[in-house]
Amino acid sequence: MKKIIVMVMLFLLVIPMEAGAVSYGWGYKKGTNQQPPDVGKYQQILEKYQSYYMDPSGDKHVYLTFDNGYEAGFTKQILDVLKEKGVPATFFLTGHYVNDQPDLVRRMLVDGHIVGNHSDDHLDFTEVSKKTFTKDVTQLTDKIKKLDDKAVVKYIRPPSGTFNEDSLSWANELGYTHIFWSLAFVDWNEGSEKGWKHSYEQVMNQIHPGAIILMHTVSKDNADALEHLIEDLREQGYQFKSIDDLMLKQLLPEELIGFS
Repeated sequence: MKKIIVMVMLFLLVIPMEAGAVSYGWGYKKGTNQQPPDVGKYQQILEKYQSYYMDPSGDKHVYLTFDNGYEAGFTKQILDVLKEKGVPATFFLTGHYVNDQPDLVRRMLVDGHIVGNHSDDHLDFTEVSKKTFTKDVTQLTDKIKKLDDKAVVKYIRPPSGTFNEDSLSWANELGYTHIFWSLAFVDWNEGSEKGWKHSYEQVMNQIHPGAIILMHTVSKDNADALEHLIEDLREQGYQFKSIDDLMLKQLLPEELIGFS
């Protein structure tokens, strides 16, 4: 009997796990000297599911994205700077944020920014069933559309960057594209501000052509640094593009869409 049990255990050990069952936490080795980060094994996984963490074209285009879990009083300032400078951005929203700040969400849309899905309940997508995933993501998109029936929500960012092949596949089935990032830093701890120069230096030290920049709107440092970042990156020859521009570049020849 013991021999049978041991054989069964050995058999179970050698059965390969389904790819979707493996949980990943998005991360990378930071690049230097305006080089992109090294994402290792994630490169192949993201390509398989048409997901993005940067613009691979080599163009000096950068993409501003913000995660909005709750409001700390700085999003209006960020929107004001973006409007003044004529810069597009993508805001990934949670259900709490949409419920709590409908006027700011409407302004994002009116100002021409993209709003993305950051999970209705800020779930760990690797810990839920397909049914729960679908319900959560769909509920949030429905909430956004109730604020503006013309809103198009087609991009998704997993809370904490946690994902697996199941969640990437489920999102694709629902018509969403995963947008990760190639430039980020610890900026979500409200009350631990270090001054705008800290945020500025974090971005400038990691910047590279094609960067998708992740910032959190709860940071006063980010709000105060934004104007300086936009001005100085433009001086370096960078252009600010939207995630829609990035998707268009993947579909059409560069000479046809006229990017420079």
